[in-house]
Amino acid sequence: MSFANEFSSAGGQQTISVAELNTLAREALESAIPLHWVAGEISNLTRAASGHIYFTLKDAQAQVRCTLWRSKAQLLPFQPTHGQKVEVRALATLYEARGDFQLNVETIRRAGVGSLYEAFLALRERLEREGLFKASDKRPLPSFPRGVGIITSLQAAALRDVLSAMRRRAPHLPIVIYPSTVQGSEAPHALAGAIETAGARASRDGIDVLLLVRGGGNLEDLWPFNDEALARVIRRSPVPVITGIGHETDFTIADFVADLRAATPTAAAELATAAYVAISQRLAEQTRRLLRAAARTLENAAQRLDRAAVRVIHPRERLARARERLEGVDARLKRAATARLRAHSHCLDNLSARLSGKRPDFRAQKDHLRHIEDRLSSAANRLIRRQHERVDGLAANLAHLNPESVLARGYGIVRDQNGRIVREATSVGPGEALSIRLSHGRLDAVVSATHPAATSPDE
Repeated sequence: MSFANEFSSAGGQQTISVAELNTLAREALESAIPLHWVAGEISNLTRAASGHIYFTLKDAQAQVRCTLWRSKAQLLPFQPTHGQKVEVRALATLYEARGDFQLNVETIRRAGVGSLYEAFLALRERLEREGLFKASDKRPLPSFPRGVGIITSLQAAALRDVLSAMRRRAPHLPIVIYPSTVQGSEAPHALAGAIETAGARASRDGIDVLLLVRGGGNLEDLWPFNDEALARVIRRSPVPVITGIGHETDFTIADFVADLRAATPTAAAELATAAYVAISQRLAEQTRRLLRAAARTLENAAQRLDRAAVRVIHPRERLARARERLEGVDARLKRAATARLRAHSHCLDNLSARLSGKRPDFRAQKDHLRHIEDRLSSAANRLIRRQHERVDGLAANLAHLNPESVLARGYGIVRDQNGRIVREATSVGPGEALSIRLSHGRLDAVVSATHPAATSPDE
C-alpha cells in the first residue's frame, strides 16, 4: 500500500512532516502526469555556473518554473533565449526543499516544429529502410574535378561564401551556377529541376561534381531539403552531389542521400577542391626542395671550380718557368766552361813550371803546347757556342709551342655552339653555329656545308 493510501486510510488524523508532505505531493504529481510536451514562451532565463539552465515557461494565463540540467542542455541543437516560443518535453514535479511546483525539462524544440520533426524522422526511417542512404551506393568524388556546378539561390549569402572559397583555393576551376529557390513551397520542385538540368548538361558544361548549398535557418526554412522527391532526384543524379545546408548541427534528408555531406556551404567548396589544395601544397614543398638542391649543387660546383683553378697553371706561367730553367742551365754551362778553362790553364801553368824547372829548351814542344792551347781555347769556344745554340733551339721550340704564336701564323681555334673544339668536319652539320678564335679577335660563323678529309692523294 502506498504512502497516500495509508494516509487516506488513517482518516487524515495522522500527523506528517512538511518534508513528508512534499515527498507525497511529488510522487503523486510524477505518477499522475507523465512526460508531456508543453508549449509556452521563455522568460527569466538564467544559466548557472554549473551549466544548468533555469527559466520560466509562460502563456497568457499562467506560468511555471522549469529546470534544464546541464547533461540535457548540452544536447540542444540551439541556444534557448528570452522571449523565444518553444515546446518542452518535461516531467511535472515538486522541488521538495521549497515546495515549488516545476517542470524538469528533458529537451526543447522551437514552437511549431514538432509535427515537422516527426515527419522528418518518419521519412528518414522509411528511406533508410528502402536503402536510399546506403554508403555502398554513394559515388566517389573526382579527385581533380574539371568543373563545379553550384545549385542555390542567386541572392543567397551561401553562394558568395562558396564562390569566395573557390576563388581562394582553386581559382582556375570553371564554375557553373544553376539557380533555384531554396525556401518556400516551390523550392523542392525548383531544386529537383536544377539537379536534373545539371545532370543533363554535365558533359556540355564540363562539370563532374555538384554543390547543393544553402545558408543556416530554422527547421521550417530548411524544410524544402527534406522533400522525398528531391531526395530521389539526388540519388539518380549522374553527377556526384555534395550538400552544404545550414550549419554544422543541421541535418536534412538531402544530407543523408547525398554522396557527401559538408557542415557548411564553405566546407562543401573546400571538400570539392581538397585535392587541388593538397597538390598545390605538395608542389610548393617540392619546389622548395628543388631550389635547395639546386643551390647546394651550385655551391658544390663553385667549390670544385675554385679548387681546380688553384691547380691549373696558365701557359704564360709555364713558359716563364721554362725560361727560368733555361737560364739556370745557361748559367751552369758557363760556370762549367769557365771552371774547365781555369783547370786547363792551371794545368798549363803547372806544366810550364815543371818545364821551366827542368829548363827544357825544346821549341818544338813550346810550339806544340801553344797549338794545344789554341785547340783547347777553340774547343771551349765551340762548346760554349753549341750550348748557346741548344739553349736558343729550346727557346725557339717553346716559342713554337706557344698557342698565341700558332694563332699568329694564321691558324684559328674553331669551337662549336657548346664550346667544344672542332677537329673534324664530320663533327658538325650544316646550319650549326661556330666560333673561330684568331690571333687578334674572334669570328662567328655558320656551317653551310661540310667536306670530309680526302682518303687518298687523288681525292
